Amino acid sequence: MLKKLVLLGFVFCVSTQMLMAKKQSEQTINHVEIATILFYDGKYDKALESLQKAKESHMDIDWVKYYSMKGIIALKEERYKEAISELHKAVEATKKKVYKAPTIENEKKEVLFSLFSKEKKKKKSQKPLFEPEKIRRAKLDELHIYLSQAYYRDGQYIRAAKALDAAGERGRESASLFTFRAECYWKAKQKESAINALNKGSKLFPKDITLLKQKFYYFAELKLYQASIVAAKNYMKRVPASAQEYISLSQMLVSGGELGEAIKILEEAKMVFPMSAKVHILLGHYYKQKDMPHTTAYLFEQASYYEGKYLKEASEMYRRTGELSHALYLNSMMQDTEEKTKQKVAIFVSRGEFEKVIGLKDALHRYGLLSNDNMRYALAYAYYVVKDYENAEQHLKKIQDNALFSKATVIRKNIEKCKTNPLECM
Repeated sequence: MLKKLVLLGFVFCVSTQMLMAKKQSEQTINHVEIATILFYDGKYDKALESLQKAKESHMDIDWVKYYSMKGIIALKEERYKEAISELHKAVEATKKKVYKAPTIENEKKEVLFSLFSKEKKKKKSQKPLFEPEKIRRAKLDELHIYLSQAYYRDGQYIRAAKALDAAGERGRESASLFTFRAECYWKAKQKESAINALNKGSKLFPKDITLLKQKFYYFAELKLYQASIVAAKNYMKRVPASAQEYISLSQMLVSGGELGEAIKILEEAKMVFPMSAKVHILLGHYYKQKDMPHTTAYLFEQASYYEGKYLKEASEMYRRTGELSHALYLNSMMQDTEEKTKQKVAIFVSRGEFEKVIGLKDALHRYGLLSNDNMRYALAYAYYVVKDYENAEQHLKKIQDNALFSKATVIRKNIEKCKTNPLECM
């Protein structure tokens, strides 16, 4: 009996020791810190598993880190509503957290070292000032920055802007945060607040150019053209603008009825970007609006040197100005055979070379261009002019377009007169 009691006592002691050891082992594992390491390694699933273990351990864990990490992971994985919820919990946990001054473990070692040191320290080194509220404020600001991102991604733009404001100095520490704030207001249809945000940012960061650029686009969209011109010119004075930015400014000027100013802008762009086909083409179109077709034709040709697709427009403009030989020269370099044939017909008609139009009939059939009533009418008219009335009538009968059909009717009547009395068509 005594042996049994001794044995039971021994087993109880061993079990107790094992339970205590297990509990102590569990307490030494900091699942939140493990989750932090996994998070920075990009292993979000594992980090979440470790956070769950921390929650289930019933220990007094760092809830600020716990909720912060869950919120940031949800944000990165595009689960925005969940991110907002977890980040708000982190904010509340931060407000309640009691911050304790860090213990200096090396203090005793420093004392021992000083005993053996020959030189006496005249003045004891001062401990760094511990400011718990400053630490709390910094953490809250950081969380509100993350909240602003989550709200924005979730389409809650005003709340995103308010979260930035709640971030205090952290929410105003860079120009990009003001462009972000402005975009929040802009997407929420609060245009005036968006412009005010950019103005505040410009005062704080006068050297930043992105704020000016953003303001230019906002003014343009609001059709405040004069204000947009001022913003754009200020921007272009401070940074080498791209060809597209010159183009955008010129288009905005034209929208505001400032064609002359738009031409000046693009003339400047042409000097800065002499190989930009788009600048040449757009400038050509603006001169066309001012009834300067020869200048337009020249600019279109310049554009075709850098992008062959503009050969068609260049050739057409030269045809309209009456420079038919040059129009035909540019046409000969076109790669698109269908467009090349169509344009060649127009050039030959303009030159009165109707036999050459008839010479293109096989090409017109081959490319299916006679389904275009304009092409069929041109061919029919060419036959009519050279007095091949049979072929002329054959094509005129097939025309469906109302306007061309009326013209075709007149020609067919003339053909009948010519057949009746050939002397009338001499």
